[in-house]
Amino acid sequence: MTKPIPDGLEGIIPHLCVEGASEAMDFYAKAFGAEIICKAPTPDGKRLMHGHMTIDGNPIYICDDFPEMCDGQSRNPKALGNTPVTIHRFVTDCDAAVKKAEEAGATVTFPPQDTFWGDRYAMVTDPWGHIWSLATRIKDTTPEEMEAGSKAFFG
Repeated sequence: MTKPIPDGLEGIIPHLCVEGASEAMDFYAKAFGAEIICKAPTPDGKRLMHGHMTIDGNPIYICDDFPEMCDGQSRNPKALGNTPVTIHRFVTDCDAAVKKAEEAGATVTFPPQDTFWGDRYAMVTDPWGHIWSLATRIKDTTPEEMEAGSKAFFG
């Protein structure tokens, strides 16, 4: 019997749209340790209809931009000029993860720093325009500490 929800694909799965999905998957493998599960190219081999990879065992889908399927509108971050979405990942060493991503070709947009919410936190933008935040928990904060830290930061 076919399962309506395949094993390992429960919950929310980010689905990234880029120009150059196959190359992006290779970058994610190098920068973030992604495991490539499959690449399904178009019949002409020029674009990926579907890519499936995992990072830390969690699925991520990716495809090339297909404006012809979206009322002629491109939906990749570079075509839009930005993205409102940040992909967040906890790592054991924020600084090392940022260095690895930068060496693979990401741009550091928020260098690693200790934050009032208790994380060593940074942000990088990948070559396709997606923003990744990387964090290592360094301190468990109470709601009161979080509030005081927020007031100090924003005040």
